Amino acid sequence: MKIAVMVAMALSLGAAMDETKIGAGVTLTEATPIASIVKTPGEYVGKTVRVDGVATAVCEAMGCWMAVADSDKEGAPTVRLKVDDDGAIKFPMSAKGKQVSAQGTFTAIGEDAHGQEAASEHGKKDAKASKTYQIAATGALIK
Repeated sequence: MKIAVMVAMALSLGAAMDETKIGAGVTLTEATPIASIVKTPGEYVGKTVRVDGVATAVCEAMGCWMAVADSDKEGAPTVRLKVDDDGAIKFPMSAKGKQVSAQGTFTAIGEDAHGQEAASEHGKKDAKASKTYQIAATGALIK
């Protein structure tokens, strides 16, 4: 019995070591579905949200944004995570294609160069959510 407990602990420790914590990490226990955010973005503005999904693109220049889709399927609903320009948090290029949990405040933004870059990078035909809304990320876990 003790051996089984030790093996279980070792496996869970190994899984935790495979995660990369960015910024403050993730403290919210419940994720908001990305599809819900994309469908009715106005309902989430100003709220702190957690999203879980797949990183589909990362800013190649500074790691200042990351696109996260609810799945790796083409056309999956996608949101953009953006960090402060001061570089306190950087998303690594290695996150692309990996599972991500992230949180921050959902905000409305105007059309901007970063939004256009993010939209073209992850190749969505309807990138409205990426260009006019984003999550001001405070932290993430990359698995």
